[in-house]
Amino acid sequence: MTDEFHKPTQFSGSKFESFVGGEDPAQISRVAHETAGALLSRVRESSDQGVVDRLVAFTDEHGIDAVAELWARASPRSLPGALWRIYLMRALVRQDSQGMSFLFQRGIDIATTIDPVVAGATTPTGPAELTELADQILRGLFQGDFGVALDRAAAFCRITALGCTSVADDADAGSPERASELTTRALRLSQTAAEFVACARLWRSGSLD
Repeated sequence: MTDEFHKPTQFSGSKFESFVGGEDPAQISRVAHETAGALLSRVRESSDQGVVDRLVAFTDEHGIDAVAELWARASPRSLPGALWRIYLMRALVRQDSQGMSFLFQRGIDIATTIDPVVAGATTPTGPAELTELADQILRGLFQGDFGVALDRAAAFCRITALGCTSVADDADAGSPERASELTTRALRLSQTAAEFVACARLWRSGSLD
């Protein structure tokens, strides 16, 4: 692996499903499931807080591609698929904490559900608060209730999707391209939220692998 893949990688949300490579889908899937299962089992059995800290910050040092190579092509309703999407969610927040916090706060402002409570965000939610929330959600996969971490991730996505839709409505008349971009992002976030919910359900039934 070349040095460039050891550095944090900048990317747009449109790259969510664009990581490709490898020649044997069955082998890729097997490696994804085996590495995700082994990692989660080992970390959750460990009492070393430093291990969790290093995993949370892993992509800050090595870049999102390091995780994408293992898990990006896994089914969204699988253990590696869930891990990949939460790592990606955290990376998106850290890449544009200002923009993401604006969308998230807009979503909170107009939310009529308990999603803000489920997500567990500090309000008002600025860049620092949203970055901390993303870290907490990822950390929750490795310690604590895995299903709750997925529920929080789903709520995070629904709130941000709501914010995207609201801002898109505001931009529709003056900037239709921006409105279309935000609408597309909202749809992607809503889909991801549904995938997190499905994964949480599978986890609680002992069927997420």
